[in-house]
Amino acid sequence: MSQSFLDQVAHYARGRVAPEATAWSIGAAPEPALYQEAASLGLLGMEVPEAQGGRGFGFATRAAALEVLAGADFGFAMSLVNTHNIALRLCAPGLEGAAERYLPALLSGRMQACTALTEPGTGSDFAAIGTTARRGAEGWVLNGEKAWIINGRHAGLAVVYAQCAELGDSSGIGAFLVDLTAPGVTRYAIDSAFAQTSLGTGGFHLSGVTLPDEAMVAAPGTAFKAILQEINAARTYVAAMCDGMVQAALDSAAAYGAERCSFGKPLNAIARWQAELEAAQAALAQARAATRQAVEQVAEGADAQLAAAEAKIGSVTCAQTHLPRLLQLMGAEGLRPEHPFTRHIAAAQIAGFTDGATNILKDRVARLTARKET
Repeated sequence: MSQSFLDQVAHYARGRVAPEATAWSIGAAPEPALYQEAASLGLLGMEVPEAQGGRGFGFATRAAALEVLAGADFGFAMSLVNTHNIALRLCAPGLEGAAERYLPALLSGRMQACTALTEPGTGSDFAAIGTTARRGAEGWVLNGEKAWIINGRHAGLAVVYAQCAELGDSSGIGAFLVDLTAPGVTRYAIDSAFAQTSLGTGGFHLSGVTLPDEAMVAAPGTAFKAILQEINAARTYVAAMCDGMVQAALDSAAAYGAERCSFGKPLNAIARWQAELEAAQAALAQARAATRQAVEQVAEGADAQLAAAEAKIGSVTCAQTHLPRLLQLMGAEGLRPEHPFTRHIAAAQIAGFTDGATNILKDRVARLTARKET
């Protein structure tokens, strides 16, 4: 892990991302210059090999960098890593042409990218996707809709998962590289009561989108397994990001508690105030221990299904429990946008159904644990 790189990321997160994020929480959108600054640090190519223009770091560095960035803003960190993930995918053997075409724009921050799994009626049940890919005279023809996609409203490139066989057949799912400016693609933004501008959440319709054979980046029979492996990594770094948000909230509360006095003494000297901080610190330490274990397994290429699911459940639960309690501790002061509480609380709820909803993951952990014990 490169500490000098992480130090640069921390400086960028504190000095550039956090000040801008106060406006994102009330509907403003990140400026393109921020993506280019992230690119200049290497955040869009953390694990991309140096020979292909990246930094060549390992997964542990990716998770650590995202933890730091999420402490400033979860959505922006997710936006960056989704572009990074597509850049990394293009480095696989057999994709040299796509890498030559798209990597320069992705690594420079001039183009954003996304992974398109979720559909209006399909979330965690990946095998049920209804977007189809059928053989045509000139290659493949895609039809369907993707929704709730990070970077979906402005990405230029997507890896789209589509059913090449009969609906419901997980072995028939393939993955395709799609230029989102191509004819037949119609994009739209998705907003909610939680501000999602830094996530860039959106969706797109695919109507007769024609792709050449080389656009297939994962053949049927391999795509389903590949996405499950990628989801283990995603669950792990989402856990790290939740840890980062709780740490940022703790830092903010402790700094305020050192300055603000009540009944003649600093808030940090009041037993009830301190007890809340200590409870959050203890829960965070436990969550981080599970996250570290998952990071190690993913980095080693081990079967991280159980560790990743447990880490995500633990870290999301920690964030969803203690961020509101820390806000309550702060009182109305915590509502000021210069503090991270409100945007992190919203992000923790979003994290709870990103890359596998918490309730479904709990069932998965129970099954994996039972299988491990038999």
